[in-house]
Amino acid sequence: MTFLLGAVVAVVLISLLFIIRLLIVVKTGWKHKAGSRGSVSALVVAGSGGHTTEILRLMESLSAVYTPRHYVIADTDKMSEEKICSFESSKQHSDSESQFTIYRIPRSREVHQSWKSSVLSTLTALWYSLPLVFRLRPDMVLCNGPGTCVPLCVAGVLLGILGMKKVLIVYVESICRVETLSLTGKILYFISDYFFVQWSSLRDKYPKSIFLGRIV
Repeated sequence: MTFLLGAVVAVVLISLLFIIRLLIVVKTGWKHKAGSRGSVSALVVAGSGGHTTEILRLMESLSAVYTPRHYVIADTDKMSEEKICSFESSKQHSDSESQFTIYRIPRSREVHQSWKSSVLSTLTALWYSLPLVFRLRPDMVLCNGPGTCVPLCVAGVLLGILGMKKVLIVYVESICRVETLSLTGKILYFISDYFFVQWSSLRDKYPKSIFLGRIV
């Protein structure tokens, strides 16, 4: 009985310390200035279809300081890799061949997939995301809504919790979300360092969000 009580207390204390550490990591992210020490390694999450189009439009406005660029797409995505390669080939970087890489991970949730089965697929995606993010150690994760970005952002936050590296989580809600956030947005709203929306109606509902007008 005493052993069981001690184990419960230990689990509670560890969980409490984990939550405190998580809050500290998320809060101090606002004080971290990307690019203050030179180039910014960016992990860019591209979803299929409109998500990829929007994220590449956003990438067009970023300076050359965001390098190297690590793109992550779902393993079932058949079109994004071609779009990314076409986009990167159009950029005028003298060393463009070494500036970007593309990785694939399992999709967290397919369209119309049941919630019960999506739990397992999300855990599978997290299993692949953790070693990838821990190996790349990006300065920031940039995403705009595909479910694939959730395990990658969680892995980035975990790097900070473990004291290995502070990774900025930058989320840009899709322009098609006018009145409500996407499911991904609702999740990442709480752990992102910068959360951008493209409609003032969303800014009014979510005080943490940043509204700069239409950015994609």
